[in-house]
Amino acid sequence: MEGSGDGDVEVPEIETLFRLDSYLKPHEREIRRRYGCFQKILQNINEIEGGIANFSTGYDTFGVHRTKDNGICVTEWAPGAEGIFLRGDFNDWKFEDKYAFKKLDFGKWELKIPPEADGSCPIKHCSKLKLGMKTRSGQIEDRICPWATHVNRPKDVAIYEQLFWDPPKDQIYHAKHPHPPRADRLRIYESHVGIASWEGKVATYKEFTQNVIPRIADLGYNAIQMMAVMEHAYYASFGYQITSYFAASSRYGSPEDLKELVDVAHSHGIIVLLDIVHSHASKNVVDGLNNFDGTSACFFHDAGRGTHDLWDSRLFNYTEWEVMRFLLSNLRWWVEQYKFDGFRFDGVTSMLYHTHGMGHGFSGNYNEYFGMNTDTESLVYLMLANYMLHTLYPFMITIAEDVSGMPALCRPVREGGGGFDYRLAMALPDMWIKYLKEKSDEDWDINYIVHTLTNRRYSEKCIAYAESHDQSLVGDKTLAFWLMDKEMYTHMAVFSENTPVIERGIALHKMIRLITIGLGGEGYLNFIGNEWGHPEWLDFPRAGNQESYHYCRRQWHLVDDDTLRYKFLNNFDRDMLHLEEKYSWLNHSQNYVSWKHQDDKVVVFERADILVFIFNFHPTKSFTDYKIGVQVPGTYKIVLDSDEEKYGGHKRLDHNTEFHTFNEPWNGRKNHMFVYVPCRTAFVLAKVD
Repeated sequence: MEGSGDGDVEVPEIETLFRLDSYLKPHEREIRRRYGCFQKILQNINEIEGGIANFSTGYDTFGVHRTKDNGICVTEWAPGAEGIFLRGDFNDWKFEDKYAFKKLDFGKWELKIPPEADGSCPIKHCSKLKLGMKTRSGQIEDRICPWATHVNRPKDVAIYEQLFWDPPKDQIYHAKHPHPPRADRLRIYESHVGIASWEGKVATYKEFTQNVIPRIADLGYNAIQMMAVMEHAYYASFGYQITSYFAASSRYGSPEDLKELVDVAHSHGIIVLLDIVHSHASKNVVDGLNNFDGTSACFFHDAGRGTHDLWDSRLFNYTEWEVMRFLLSNLRWWVEQYKFDGFRFDGVTSMLYHTHGMGHGFSGNYNEYFGMNTDTESLVYLMLANYMLHTLYPFMITIAEDVSGMPALCRPVREGGGGFDYRLAMALPDMWIKYLKEKSDEDWDINYIVHTLTNRRYSEKCIAYAESHDQSLVGDKTLAFWLMDKEMYTHMAVFSENTPVIERGIALHKMIRLITIGLGGEGYLNFIGNEWGHPEWLDFPRAGNQESYHYCRRQWHLVDDDTLRYKFLNNFDRDMLHLEEKYSWLNHSQNYVSWKHQDDKVVVFERADILVFIFNFHPTKSFTDYKIGVQVPGTYKIVLDSDEEKYGGHKRLDHNTEFHTFNEPWNGRKNHMFVYVPCRTAFVLAKVD
């Protein structure tokens, strides 16, 4: 942990950064300035709020709460409002003076409603509520409480409304399992509950719990990344246009159902990460945060700075005291109420730069990161968020979606870093898609592939992936579809011809995944269903497709059908992940690429000291007695082979073969051995003596 969160700001360890990367030294003044901004805000929080732990529990005060005596207390922050009323089922939707809020200091408003004469609460569980916001124009406009913990919408009505979530004690789900220990390496199954059924519908938390979590556990993933859980009015936004930050999406079920989902994952030892969207917010007014108090500011910057033109959304004012409280409390809420183990922060690149990264290629020149384009206010918010989370929760894991490569983003805050544990290696899927779209196998640049896979900052961890949800969306294709789309509808049955297209597609699908998890980072990610080559793309129901769910589902029956070739990819994914579990190469810093030959299309590298990965991407050439370098002497055997029959291969390798090293240097290694390397095949050797 980085500190108590409630005492003095600790002494920085910024010199550590310069020992890790001397090229940062010329930017020491700017790094220290940013850290000083963080220190100042944290110091103010400590002095004014009694520490960041107190400051970040705003959900205990703000919003609608039942008091100990069964009354109701509502607190809101609406500095631009002229008045606020509460109305709903409990008072037949009337605007009444007795339900008018009292104005407090600092833009806050409060309403207290006594219990009923019989001692019961005046607002019942699941009662509908709205805030009547009196604006400066004198009009009263409906709003939803920003702190609402449950919202829903009537059938065939586009606008969400707040439901007071206060279930009886016997209906509240209580976690039975603790947070799993903090994982030292991540194998992430990126998931979306709504698409997790084979049926053309919105799937539920319970269906995901019962049907998908067992698959995830069987495959060997140790983390689930949940997308589109924070409530969003527009389903087709993929959860990136948030309207209610404290509400779990009701389209999948109740808050208690989500608690059960997380708890069941914990029972399998799987950590659960939430896709958190603090980079921007929906422009919805009636059921979102936009114009909440009748002004265009409040939670957001005013005018142009408060709008993201490309995303058509609003941008938070991270320097506003109550906005900081709101967002930091939002992080705490998902951990405290739902037991999430960490977060994947969406849109970090957009937050870090005044240009939001639009039209910026990021060449890697350090001046791009430490100049005027960097948004210090957003960066300091991220530092505060990571400081708080890692201080309060020893199990916490945070991941940044950053394409820019901001130096020190994934170093501890005490070093002047951003505080994230990992960043997504976003260049990797771009490379694979580009190669599959534009190049034949013979033209693949092996040196470029290896460079892209290994080009990451020393001492800052990356999550490697060949494809995520981004590559699955309509307008693009999954890797499997790029490889085999012409014949996936006609030749995926095991009794059909194994055509060159299908043979190539299945072989490369496995190889791309293995080299990505083997060489690309310190963690690994896969999007739900892509492990077995889910066909087609992902397209949410919308006006442009006549509100169809045909492409908004996962066709599990394809992988469960023993007569189809999808099972081969699923088998390989399972064994690849279980091999990583056994040898723990993701948390092993040493990997050494001893061979990358452009003409042969062969790559050889070592990881975890005793593993040797061998790839032959050549479409036709196989090699006998291929000489490779090996650092650690001894006897090696095959522990994973993409050419095995159970993976749809040709079983050209003899798994009884023992490979012995020779005490003679080769390719920068102290020893060497000879291996047979079939075309379009990857295999892993492990030292056995």
